[in-house]
Amino acid sequence: MLPDRCSIREGGRPCVNPPEFVMSILSKDGEYMIGVTCENHKNVFSDKMQVLQEEGKLPQGQINFTALKAVGTDCIKAHPDDLINIE
Repeated sequence: MLPDRCSIREGGRPCVNPPEFVMSILSKDGEYMIGVTCENHKNVFSDKMQVLQEEGKLPQGQINFTALKAVGTDCIKAHPDDLINIE
């Protein structure tokens, strides 16, 4: 289960945009999911993750952004009005 909004907060307010990417760090020990972001905040998150890696607060490794896709199955019905247009 993923959050329904981008993980960033600006000026104490959460971003209202839907997530478009899963952010993770690929390290020698494995892959660590950090959060989700919209296209507008992708660079902001990348810069912040690099700073946190330099401070030793996040594992060292390659910062990875994986695009999200809407999925519907027999047990998870996707109503067309609920889908978010993700390119």
